[in-house]
Amino acid sequence: MIKLTKLSPKTRRILNGFVIVGSILICIFFSFTRLPGMELLGIGPNWFIIWVVSWSVKRTVFQAIVAGLTLGLIQDGMTSSYPSHVLVFVLIAFITARIQKQRYIKEDLMSVVLIVFMMSLLAETLIAFQYVISGIRPLDEIWIDYQQIALSSAILSSLWTPVLYYPLNNWWENIKALE
Repeated sequence: MIKLTKLSPKTRRILNGFVIVGSILICIFFSFTRLPGMELLGIGPNWFIIWVVSWSVKRTVFQAIVAGLTLGLIQDGMTSSYPSHVLVFVLIAFITARIQKQRYIKEDLMSVVLIVFMMSLLAETLIAFQYVISGIRPLDEIWIDYQQIALSSAILSSLWTPVLYYPLNNWWENIKALE
């Protein structure tokens, strides 16, 4: 195993880039996969929200928004562009970065799990709102589905947060300590 301290700063940045892209690819893979314990009422965790929150909690607002924009575009590319995930992820990234800047919430695992839970609820609310505005489905159908989807997604996303957050946070802290 190569120690990070022996690598040049340029090599560490490249390696960090690979870790970032690799973790996003893992999120894409997990979005299509349903392992045991990864599904509740036909709904799985929102891996992209977990990643955006994990990234945004220790970044500037600008860096968070860029990550939200990027992952929103990836999500829209994988599903459909309406309702837009871009707006949702950018808002989640912005709010998460601002929460961290206010220092109301510590940067520990339990705080991040709580943020993921709340942001998952917010994401599903905003997507349901986009459906209401577009008039694609009747409001009563949206309301019934929303309750089930929002709660299931929030519970599973928060439960699976440590799987993604812990190794990424550990990696980013090690990289930051070497700068």
